[in-house]
Amino acid sequence: MSSEELQQSDFSRAQQRALVIGGIGLAACAAGAFVNGQEFFRSYHIAYMLWLGIALGCTSLLMLHHLVGGGWGFVIRRLLESGARTFPVLLILAIPFLIGVSPSHAWARVEAFDPAKLTYFKRVYMDSRFFYMRTTIYFGAWLFLGYLLNKWSFEQDVTREPGRVGIRLQALSGPGLIIYGMTITYASIDWVMSLEPGWSSTIFGMMFMVAQALSAMAFVIIVLMRLTDRKPLSEVVLPSHFHDLGTLLFAFVMLWAYLSFSQFLIIWSGNLREEIPWYLSRSRGEWAWLAVFLIVFHFAIPFFLLLSRNLKRKKQTLSLVAAALIFMSWVDLYWIVMPSFDHAGPQFQWLWLNLAAPIGIGGIWVSAFIAQLKLRPLLPLNDPEFAGGAGHGE
Repeated sequence: MSSEELQQSDFSRAQQRALVIGGIGLAACAAGAFVNGQEFFRSYHIAYMLWLGIALGCTSLLMLHHLVGGGWGFVIRRLLESGARTFPVLLILAIPFLIGVSPSHAWARVEAFDPAKLTYFKRVYMDSRFFYMRTTIYFGAWLFLGYLLNKWSFEQDVTREPGRVGIRLQALSGPGLIIYGMTITYASIDWVMSLEPGWSSTIFGMMFMVAQALSAMAFVIIVLMRLTDRKPLSEVVLPSHFHDLGTLLFAFVMLWAYLSFSQFLIIWSGNLREEIPWYLSRSRGEWAWLAVFLIVFHFAIPFFLLLSRNLKRKKQTLSLVAAALIFMSWVDLYWIVMPSFDHAGPQFQWLWLNLAAPIGIGGIWVSAFIAQLKLRPLLPLNDPEFAGGAGHGE
């Protein structure tokens, strides 16, 4: 069996395992929906935001690479492109979320809030029909960007003028990042911020963009680590590439912490009646312990670990840090969303359902990701800048 056939066989086995795990997780979610529909929709919502964020993060990192270049992007370009091609699967997985939007979201029940506390703009913006229209626009924009980025990348593999295609990819990526920033800002308002209609934050969308880039970078580091034992990546990927990716991961950790603290500091110092309840409910009781857990394991420990040059050059150790950061991204979403419904603290009797949702959606998404990864060579075939990106220093 050739190395390529062996690689395809490994991909097929991994895809089947992911699909089975995802099926088991979704079956557990279905059982949870039968027992407690509200808790199911909340758990599914958090899990869906996590994996959608990884796909969006792959798309944004891909556009960033096309825009600025750099050796770090060449070795993970196919991984990022595969993540950007999973939006059709995510659109199908969004059906339970969209069905459950009315019973699971506090903002969908506008009549439950005092109209005096809601401006005219908020009442119009919270209309369910307007919500579905905006959601259609978001997914349409993401599907369009993913389609063009992959279509032109394939053309670059086969064309005799790859430089011209590279210019088109670069020209798309600048406006594409603006479109991504606008859509994810409004999506974060629709799907998370408006769980508590009286609260608002101008940093919220940027926090989600950084969190998505962080989780996507962590994911591709793990995948790259698993693929570097076989050709062709074993002949190209160097410890210096993992060092670069680890440095970017470190930057995203720092930026996430900076934005999170900035939002807290601005709201706390402003001390406005309509803003501080959001943090009060998340800094009392058992939620306070979860906040401390986030500070320690989503910032402090990764910060000190990723300072080490030697750690970033060791792919196994770096991938463990990356896996921990993906888990902490889920914890962060849990801490942001759940206190909107349970002010006293986490409902541990539903922890199995909270975990089944990300396992179920994640298994299906990873299976789709591997299916896309199998379709194209693991390295760009005709990129004029690839030689420089593949051969940077040891």
